Amino acid sequence: MGRMQDIMEKTDRLGAHNYHPKEVVIERAEGAMAYGVDGREYFDMLSAYSALNFGHCHPEIIEAAKAQLDRVTLTSRAFYNAVLGDFYERLCAMTGKGMALPMNTGAEAVETALKTARRWAVDVKGVRDGSQEIIVCKNNFHGRTIAIISMSTDDSARRAYGPYTEGFRVVEYGDAGAMEAAINENTAAFLVEPIQGEAGVVVPPAGYLAKVREICSRRGILFIADEVQTGFARTGRMFACGHEGVEPDVYVLGKALGGGVMPVSAVAADSDILGVFEPGSHGSTFGGNPLACAVAIKAMEILERDDYPGMASEKGAYFMDRLRGLKNGSILEIRGKGLLIGMELSEDAAPYVKALIKAGVLAKETHERVIRFAPPIVISREQIDAAFDRIAGVFDGQRA
Repeated sequence: MGRMQDIMEKTDRLGAHNYHPKEVVIERAEGAMAYGVDGREYFDMLSAYSALNFGHCHPEIIEAAKAQLDRVTLTSRAFYNAVLGDFYERLCAMTGKGMALPMNTGAEAVETALKTARRWAVDVKGVRDGSQEIIVCKNNFHGRTIAIISMSTDDSARRAYGPYTEGFRVVEYGDAGAMEAAINENTAAFLVEPIQGEAGVVVPPAGYLAKVREICSRRGILFIADEVQTGFARTGRMFACGHEGVEPDVYVLGKALGGGVMPVSAVAADSDILGVFEPGSHGSTFGGNPLACAVAIKAMEILERDDYPGMASEKGAYFMDRLRGLKNGSILEIRGKGLLIGMELSEDAAPYVKALIKAGVLAKETHERVIRFAPPIVISREQIDAAFDRIAGVFDGQRA
């Protein structure tokens, strides 16, 4: 345990304490499995918050990255590069949108969507600049920037970061009537997660997304879907909005788009929306870099070729069915879609998470009483069974 303790001590001593990691030190990983410096084997049930839909070190994605490393990795957007156009082509085909704007992190993509909506409201809708408003939902999680935490209802994300950015109205998640009631002449957009991940894998009532789609169209505002965590097959559809046959005006994308290798994010919309930008109005040095594009192109190819939505749907139904068979009075509900699964407990989840890790299952609590199970989509049924046996051992009363 000496090396493991040394690594954790150095990390905690030299790094700002904006995270409190679980006591696991991963040094290598493959597929749905991770391996610690102490030689222990773990089933990865977090997938880096759904960035690892393809599993760790997918060989084709790694090969695509290696090939691009020998060509060119970064040009900035001062010049064209030979890969960005192909990235646009595949992403636009996948989303059904006419344009895309590449960034790096999910938070950057959300910021880009906010800027898009505000400028669209002025240039297209005729709202006075400085009066634009965007409607968001209670318990949202869209990132960590100043603007994004300004629309958060999480005190731990907001404390002592004021003054906050204005222009946001917060309504109850899942309540289409409340959303419509918040619309006024200055409303630019409604920004929503199709399933709230960090809030505890909260699935909205059936018909909610379809209803807000209708309201946004009728009232002349943009419907922006933050699919950073739910996108790219995680929930059993390529995009979670697809569960209700809904197409948003703007997709906000990230996480799995980078194949678990590179930070890649994007906003996808039609030209009448993304066309509000002109040279100099927005940018990113690393956004759309050749290495990221090569990785994302391969990731999107694999998603479609190997039917990842189908895999997530089938495996998720199987895993949820097994979890619902657990006999433990503390389990209130098993919910989710595809391989984005939340287990809500009647008590603090942290002791259970600690016991799961001890049993060789990497999971993380969210909103105190919910454990999220979101393994890589490549996990096999045999691996689900093996992981479930360890989970069952914990919930049969063998807690730490």
